[in-house]
Amino acid sequence: MAAAAANPELPVLPDSVLLQVLALLPLRERLQAARVCRRWQRLALDRTVWRHVDLSPHRISSQTLWHLVRQRLRDSLRTLRVRGALHSGSKRRILSPALLAALGKRCPQLYRLCLTETDLRPIPYENVPPSLTALELSHCEIPAAWFCGSAARALPQLQHLIIHNVPAFSDRHLLNVSSQSSLKALSLCGTYRVTDTGIQRAAPHLEELERLVLRHCVIGDSAVGFIGRHMKHLRFLEISDAYSLTNTGLACLASLQRLETLCLDVCDKISPGAVIALCQALPQLRNLKLGGARFEDEVIDKIQASLPHCSFSLTP
Repeated sequence: MAAAAANPELPVLPDSVLLQVLALLPLRERLQAARVCRRWQRLALDRTVWRHVDLSPHRISSQTLWHLVRQRLRDSLRTLRVRGALHSGSKRRILSPALLAALGKRCPQLYRLCLTETDLRPIPYENVPPSLTALELSHCEIPAAWFCGSAARALPQLQHLIIHNVPAFSDRHLLNVSSQSSLKALSLCGTYRVTDTGIQRAAPHLEELERLVLRHCVIGDSAVGFIGRHMKHLRFLEISDAYSLTNTGLACLASLQRLETLCLDVCDKISPGAVIALCQALPQLRNLKLGGARFEDEVIDKIQASLPHCSFSLTP
């Protein structure tokens, strides 16, 4: 009895619970768990464990990714995150047209692809898996011809596009992707080649947009005017580091009657009165975040008092 009490048997967790635990583990630990015993090996290789795969913490080789595509990534895969070697000093490329084509064929339910530090210049846009509804590019290089092609070979289901610090992304890319997709969410950060002209041309194709983030884009009153004119379904809008924006452009956003959250960098050209007037014209506004503002305490109190149903925050 004493020996039994000193070494009680551990309860055996059901497969359903272990599958959930294994799915939460990082890739390296997940593969290590497969070596514990035959049961864990079977569970670690189960389809449900490989629905969401994050490879971004590791700089894997093209050969390793090929192995994963052939042996592990199947039709259960939903999201995939990959980090390339663009800024590592290495000339090797992790992605190839054939690899992306194989990924699209073996994983027909892949809906989100996130690529970081990846050189996509040798990759034709037609090789991107057509099942994607969300595409995120961060610190990547893309060719001038990307986001264009025949309607049948474009990404027909693409709804969410996130572009962070992709220096080649331009007005042309924005027009191409907006005219071929029904985007619901668009985030452009550090895309200094996107200008007022690009927003003007793309805006008529972005009328279904519900979320828009513009950071470090070269835009001003003209672009904001077209946002207010065409993007009536916006619920979330963030405009940061738009130093050419004035009270005139800000007033154009009053037409966004569905807007619930507004994040805005306030420069010297925008007055507190213009901010208050805009927010009072937005009946659904519930969150207001102002950045870069140097308002006196009494001005802040006035903004808060004028927006009783709106959460207000101020960042330096």
